[in-house]
This record gives sequence, structure tokens and C-alpha cells, in this order.
Amino acid sequence: MKGSYRQISLSRFCRLLGVTRQAYYQHFWQMEFKTTEETLVINEVLQIRKNHKHMGGRKLFEILQPFYLDHGIKMGRDAFFDLLQANNLLVRRKKRKIYTTQSFHWYRKYPNKIKGIRPDHPNQIWVSDITYWKINCGYVYISLITDAYSRKIVGYNLADTLDAIETTQALMNALSNLSTGHKGLIHHSDRGLQYCSAEYVRLLKENEIEISMTENGSL
Repeated sequence: MKGSYRQISLSRFCRLLGVTRQAYYQHFWQMEFKTTEETLVINEVLQIRKNHKHMGGRKLFEILQPFYLDHGIKMGRDAFFDLLQANNLLVRRKKRKIYTTQSFHWYRKYPNKIKGIRPDHPNQIWVSDITYWKINCGYVYISLITDAYSRKIVGYNLADTLDAIETTQALMNALSNLSTGHKGLIHHSDRGLQYCSAEYVRLLKENEIEISMTENGSL
């Protein structure tokens, strides 16, 4: 061989590694057997996915148990998921969509009064909305009231439910900061139950705030 590279016997190689020839053969036999097992499993997964393209890993693992027994395969769930991931066979879960608006109710719905209006001063149009944030133990819901002209949040409330009372708290927060001289102020929202509830509407009317709502699901 050229240079300093020299061939060495398998026995010498094993001594350098500190293993026996038997251990060396055992290792590569196990690796080859493992590769064969993984190939069998992957092929079977691909066969199943032909008819069930979106079947998740847990369901696949359950279905494959008889196949494991037939072929003497011992592969735990974690190893199975690692194998799917390594071969880009994991099915991505769709994110759960959270609906913050429940517009199918018997409360009165109001017309859209802000069409074509471009606010030119604060406290002309308030826009209310509900958003959510995922935390370790679930979701929290944030009721927001934003001034359409200044884009400032004038009222808010944080809660772990979508109850109407929580949204009403955000309105009360906004009203507590509202100065006098707000004649003509319009409160705009979607047609969700929270904004159509008796208490919410009562507060708006008592404070001489006009009520405007979307004609569809968007603001």
C-alpha cells in the first residue's frame, strides 16, 4: 500500500479495539439483522399507507403487532417512532382550531355601521376581538378592545374560559378609562354570543355607544 497506510489482520484490528473476533462478527451480524428488521417494517408501513395515507404512528404500531410476531421482530414504540421519523413517515398533526365566536344564538344581531368609515380621531371606533394563547396546561383567552384610530388597546381581560362575563370585563375595563366627550363612539365586533349578550349590550347602551357588528365571521 502507498504511504503510511498498512493493511492489518482482523485479529490485530480486534485487539486494537479491545474486542474478540466473535464479538466483532456478532456486532455486524446484529447490525445487519437490525437493518433487515427495519426494512421489513418500513415496507409494511408503506403498504398500509397505500390505503390509509394519514394513519398516525400509534395506530400503525398497534396494527403492526401481528406482523412483529410473525417475523420475530422486537421493536418498541419509541424505536418505531424514531424509525418513522428517520424515514420521513411521521404524519404531522393538524393544529386544533379554536373557535372563539359562537354566532348561532337567539340574541339580537346588529348591522355593520363602520363600512366605508376611516377613523380620524381616537374614541371614534372601538374594535373588539378575542384571541387565545396556548400554555402548558391548556389555553387562555384574551378579550381585547382596540381603538381603531390610535391602534391602542383600551380594554382587555385574560381568562381561561370563553364565558360572556369575561368579555364584559374587558368592556368594563375600557369604559373605566374612557374620558368624557366620546359622542358618536361606535363599538364594532363580530356577531359572537359574548358581544350580543344582554349585559354587554346594556353596558354599551348605558354609555351611549353605538353598536356595530360584522355581517359575516370576520371583522
